[in-house]
Amino acid sequence: MLITGIAYLTACDVSVDPIGTATEERVFTEDDSYEQFLAKLYAGLNVTGQEGPAGAGDIGGIDEGFSQYMRLYWSMQQLPTDEAIIAWEDDGIEELSDHSWGPDNQFTRAMYDRVFFQVSQSNEFLRQSTADLLEDRGNSPQVRERVPQFRAEARFLRALSYWHGLDIFGPTPLVTEDFVRGAEAPPQSTQEEIFSFIESELLAITGESGSGEEVLPPIGDAEYGRADQGAAYMLLAKLYQNAPTYTGQDRSSDVVQYTERILDSGVYRLEDTYHNQFLADNAMSPEFIFAIPHDGDNTRHFGGTTFLGNASLGGQADQFGLQGWFGLRTTSAVVDRYDGNDQRPVFPNTAGDQFIQEGRSKEITSITDFAGGGGFLVPKYQNVTSAGEPGVNNVHSDVDYPVFRLADVHLMYAEAVLRGGGGSEARALDLVNDLRERAFGGSSGNITQAELDLDFILDERSRELLWEGHRRTDLIRFEQFTDQGVWPWKGGVAEGRTTEGFRDLYPFPFTELNANPTLQQNPGY
Repeated sequence: MLITGIAYLTACDVSVDPIGTATEERVFTEDDSYEQFLAKLYAGLNVTGQEGPAGAGDIGGIDEGFSQYMRLYWSMQQLPTDEAIIAWEDDGIEELSDHSWGPDNQFTRAMYDRVFFQVSQSNEFLRQSTADLLEDRGNSPQVRERVPQFRAEARFLRALSYWHGLDIFGPTPLVTEDFVRGAEAPPQSTQEEIFSFIESELLAITGESGSGEEVLPPIGDAEYGRADQGAAYMLLAKLYQNAPTYTGQDRSSDVVQYTERILDSGVYRLEDTYHNQFLADNAMSPEFIFAIPHDGDNTRHFGGTTFLGNASLGGQADQFGLQGWFGLRTTSAVVDRYDGNDQRPVFPNTAGDQFIQEGRSKEITSITDFAGGGGFLVPKYQNVTSAGEPGVNNVHSDVDYPVFRLADVHLMYAEAVLRGGGGSEARALDLVNDLRERAFGGSSGNITQAELDLDFILDERSRELLWEGHRRTDLIRFEQFTDQGVWPWKGGVAEGRTTEGFRDLYPFPFTELNANPTLQQNPGY
């Protein structure tokens, strides 16, 4: 697994030169500098700055603990939905549950900065690792042979961030390594242009477009925590799955094609025990397609599964190897979605009840009162091993974060078949029932072909992928996020209400609008 390497690039603005403490000539003559730089790109999804757990953060304007990439992304994807409510009163956080955010919200601003920090880092790596520069610098033949794969990985990470930017903000600027830094502000691109760029990059680095040597390792051949062609196929399938939202075009047949490649590869298999995917020894789960490794000693920060584990617990946290930050609960809409025999929300080390219910009401009576305001607890990410042993410390989690896993592929395939993308209806049913059999410990939870419809898929995605960072995108794709769906406390009222349809996209932050006069604010803001 790559570890955090050089960290001398700290720019957030994609149009300016990164700030450096070392010259290009001095750094890149060293052969190992390229893999170290690549390590920094992967670390950008994980750590928050140049030292841990806090200090010298990559982005400013927000508490560094909040600024971790996947914590921000998770908050954008989960807190405005039926799946999660947080009790904290930090500036701007309740606006996410209320659907009342604006361009000055610190969380949406930090998410924008984090996305384009990753883009700028990836662009800089690609600028500094061309074949001509490696030859001019006298780098060894061995490193010159390896760098094309490194470049493919950097392009994957850039595509991942651009997908997040497209999904969350819509028509962002599109900046590549060819952009002249320090020149005019980058122009805003359309959603269709960004979609096409992500698609073309992923096709290139999987060898689909036959465009050169910069190709990811074959599916299943990457070092754990790094991208291979399976991760790229998954990102392509995600892009195509949500194409109606991004471009107005149905690409369900492409979803079928790329999920079949993953399913038929024989590389991945469902974890026998659902909960083992979310414990401190979940590294190298056979179900993980792409994961962000966490280590309580070496990736110390207050985001990722450290946040998800601690924030979902109160006084009982020690049995889960954590401290408990008294923050996250779920709504009754989620609780009511599970059958009483469904084992997915029955977490190890509890008394056996679904969720943590003791002393709590199912209904949330107060958002800001964690202890007495109701809402069942969801200790999904537990800092204990499958044998019950605690992680290396009780603050920073050892639980790896699953960005993409095989269960999602099962559900994506089934949804694409139902949307007319081809494939096999019988196979779609079998794939869904594979998940149901694991969830129910046998066939008692299996459904029939007649019961497999899109409404079922949306609910099953919530049951299977609860708190994994998919819910907002799913609700938008099913047209239930803003002006149609209702759940407890949506829109800031206990019974819930519909909200304005323009909130399917977040606003561009004022800071970016001021910095880039070519950027037009999303409608409604």
